[in-house]
Amino acid sequence: MTAELVRGQNHPLSQSRLEIRISAGTPVVAAAALGDENGRIHGTDWVAHPGAPTRPGLEVSRQAAADHRLAVDLDAMTDAVHRVSVLLSLPAPGGVPGPARFGAVAAPFVAVTGLDGDEVASYTITGLEAESAVVALELYRRQGAWKVRAVGQGYAGGLTELLTDQGLPEAVQLAGSIDEAIATGLARSVQAPPPRTPDGDRSRQAAAPAVGPDQGGAVPQGAPGPVPPSYGGQPAGGPGQGGPQPAYGATGAAEPSATAGGPVDYSHPRRQTSAPPPPPPAAPQAPPGQPAQPVAGDATGWSMEERLYNQVWGMFEDLARTTAAYRSAVDFAESRMDKELEQALSDPRNRIGGQGDAARESARARHAQLVGRARESLDRDLAQLVAEAEVVEPALPPAFARWDNPAWHAYRVPMEIPMALRLGDLRLPEAERIRIPMLLRLPLERGLWIDSGRADSVDGSFTDSHDMRRLAMEAAVAHAARLLAVYPAGEFTVHVVDPAGSGTQALAPLTQTGVLAVPPAQGAAGVTEVLGRLTQRVDLVQMALRGGAPDALPPGFDTSQHLLIVNDFPHGFDDRAVNQLRYLADEGPSVGVHLMMVADREESGGYGPLLDPLWRSLLRLTPVPDDHLADPWVGHAWTYEPPLVPPGSQVLHQVLTQVAAARRAWNR
Repeated sequence: MTAELVRGQNHPLSQSRLEIRISAGTPVVAAAALGDENGRIHGTDWVAHPGAPTRPGLEVSRQAAADHRLAVDLDAMTDAVHRVSVLLSLPAPGGVPGPARFGAVAAPFVAVTGLDGDEVASYTITGLEAESAVVALELYRRQGAWKVRAVGQGYAGGLTELLTDQGLPEAVQLAGSIDEAIATGLARSVQAPPPRTPDGDRSRQAAAPAVGPDQGGAVPQGAPGPVPPSYGGQPAGGPGQGGPQPAYGATGAAEPSATAGGPVDYSHPRRQTSAPPPPPPAAPQAPPGQPAQPVAGDATGWSMEERLYNQVWGMFEDLARTTAAYRSAVDFAESRMDKELEQALSDPRNRIGGQGDAARESARARHAQLVGRARESLDRDLAQLVAEAEVVEPALPPAFARWDNPAWHAYRVPMEIPMALRLGDLRLPEAERIRIPMLLRLPLERGLWIDSGRADSVDGSFTDSHDMRRLAMEAAVAHAARLLAVYPAGEFTVHVVDPAGSGTQALAPLTQTGVLAVPPAQGAAGVTEVLGRLTQRVDLVQMALRGGAPDALPPGFDTSQHLLIVNDFPHGFDDRAVNQLRYLADEGPSVGVHLMMVADREESGGYGPLLDPLWRSLLRLTPVPDDHLADPWVGHAWTYEPPLVPPGSQVLHQVLTQVAAARRAWNR
């Protein structure tokens, strides 16, 4: 469980080898200083900085950057070292173009993680104004054990003042050598990080692979950055960056692997990121003192589609970070007020009378002032995000767009698979005006579970069980229709199992347009036939691939991606059918067979632990707004909103009619 610290709070460390991740949103200098039991730095060789990035047990970055990863090995520290302080500073004028004070940028975020990437503690540094250097946090030794403490002590005099306060006699000389190392380091670099406006406008780094929140794993070395949320069946980890599985985390990008011996490739493709992507379009110049005007596609990427994808997740990161900073500031204000009231009223003589009332009023006034300043900062960031959303949303391609986007009216069956698919929207209670598209990478790497058993939505409204089943099936149809629409003709096939026929009305868009390969299977016999056919397909393809002979597949073998929609589970399913479902969920995605379950977890409880691996392997979605998506990056519970087709709209019918026509032409 990640400890989200506030200023002055500490947390024990159970590991000695750690990584400290820094995300500042603007280029900053990262350093680490060793201190004795009194916190004093004994000499310049006790500081790891860009000019001397390695010290015993320490390694820091060589340049100023918006994101850093610092390596710490506490076991390698000498007995004289009792404290490791993480220092951040803004580059001196003439180094990196950017702000001169931390108050002009988003609050820096610092996280301590193990080597496995799991966060131990995190801290959002709020309350900075004129400071240009800050002691972010410190690792300190106490009675033979190490702890981490959130410090957040800022210095308006920059690194020189900070190092002097730490007791370093050569503070001026060392600060000058760090500034020189940054300046010469940037001169050597191939490409400096893109600029960030004082108002917090983002610049995405080219090193970060374009991988969505559904992919788990640690961010590869060389591509630092926050970890996005995961979308798991259970609230995790606290996405994002990330446990909805691990996070809204990125996996290392690699070349798509070709299947030897034939044209069929069932491996999951990755985008190559070895060369720098094309530069994003330049934003229009804003009037002095005003934030830059947002531009659709201002992130890095190989194509406009990839730039928009990265921009959407950049918006997610910005909203997560600014909301975390606001919540942290509010928590700090409340804890400070509680402490002031406790101190003022500890004397019984102050508990009654005018002196006690004055102390209470003073504490509450300071609390209101701190919260008001935090809200002003949040509102400023939200206004910029709202402006960005207003230009990004209309520019999204159909695969990323809502059903009411005009892009669908100009829809044509695509010639290639898009890189991602919109599964709905994400929002936070502090930012009701902003909806962040939830994008899932394609091809699918895991199945979907549409929950038909939740009866309450986050707005307090109640939906009975019959309506929930109907809404869940309509949501499943909308997701399946979008998948059919974004794949080229003949490259995506949908099968439906509806044992009792209860989904007939919701399935009408699929059945009436003719996009299904065969009518929905009904009854126990229909369930057995469909599951047997798809299970056999998985076995056949796996044997061909493991034998290195994909060309040995039968002539005319359908190489498209397959999706099985299962309605009203567990009705019509016996133990053998349940095991086949588990097999499809585990083994199917690697060979292009995917599962979409429409089910109530409680109704399926009779199968006990037999189903637990199945539920864990699926990405849980709901047909009503629900705040179940956990974000281990900053600990938010995001509210998921399903992608609804506007009432009375014919867009679904029109799109599926085109898909069916293209499929018939392809089959001829």
